[in-house]
Amino acid sequence: MGGIILDQPLPSKGLDMVDPFLLIHHWDDQLNGGQKQQDAGVGPHPHRGFTPVTFIFKGGVHHRDSTGVESIIEAGGTQWMNSGRGIVHSERPTKELAESGGKFEIIQFWVNSPAASKFDPPSYQPLKYEDTPTVKSADGLVTIGVVAGQFHGKTGPVSGSSPLATLRLEASKGGEMSMEIPKDYNALLYVLDGEVKIGDKTVGTKDMVVFNNDGGSIDVSILEDTRAIILSGEPINEPVVSYGPFVMNSEQEIREAIRDYQNGKLGTLVERFEG
Repeated sequence: MGGIILDQPLPSKGLDMVDPFLLIHHWDDQLNGGQKQQDAGVGPHPHRGFTPVTFIFKGGVHHRDSTGVESIIEAGGTQWMNSGRGIVHSERPTKELAESGGKFEIIQFWVNSPAASKFDPPSYQPLKYEDTPTVKSADGLVTIGVVAGQFHGKTGPVSGSSPLATLRLEASKGGEMSMEIPKDYNALLYVLDGEVKIGDKTVGTKDMVVFNNDGGSIDVSILEDTRAIILSGEPINEPVVSYGPFVMNSEQEIREAIRDYQNGKLGTLVERFEG
C-alpha cells in the first residue's frame, strides 16, 4: 500500500468481508530513522462512508485531518475516525520515530457505515491505553481491552455507527477464557503473534478465524504468549460498492464521492511540521 509492505487478512481469497468489517491491514516494521516526518507514513488522502480504525501496538501515530484535529496516540491506544460525508487525513509515525527509528506496529481495520450514517459529519475519537477498560480471565492470564461496545460488563469509550464490540487481547501461555459474543453478531479473531486453540482449531501468527456464532461462548485456550484482536458486529446487510478510499451503496454514490473530493468538498488538509 503506497510502497508499504503489510499483511492483509481481510479481504482474502474467497472472503470479501465479514459484515460490517471490510478490511484489515497489519503493518509491523522496524523504522530505520533518518527521515523527516513528512516523508514517512501515509500523507493526506480522502475517505467517505465508513470508519477506519487504527490499533497502535508499537510506536505512535500522528493523525491530522481536514476538520482541524491533530492527535498523537502511542502504543496500546486507538484512533477511531468516522469519515462520514467526507474527510481528508494523514497517518504518520511520530516525529521521533521518523527521525530516530524504532519498532512500529499497527492494525487498521475498516468498519462499514449503514446508509443512514454515511453522510454524518466526520468525527475523530482518540483512546489512550490507560483509558481503555479491561477484562481479565479468571486465571489472570488473559487481558481483553474493550475499545467499543460491551464485553463482560465493561463498555468501550468509543461510539460506532452500528452495534459492535471491538477488542484487543493480550495473553500468557496457559490462559483460558470464555468470550460471550451476541448471537446476531458476525465475529473474527486475528492473531498478531502467538498461538491459540478455539475448539479443535489452532490459530497461529497472522492467521484469522471467522466464527459462525450461535449465541454460545467462544472458548479460547492460549498455547503460546499471544496478541490478537477480536472484531464482532451486527451485520448491516446493505449493498457495498467501494473504490479506493470510498465505501458507498451504489456506483452513482462513488462517482459523487470522487467528484466531491476533486471539487474540495471533502475538505483540505495542509500539514505543518516542526523542523
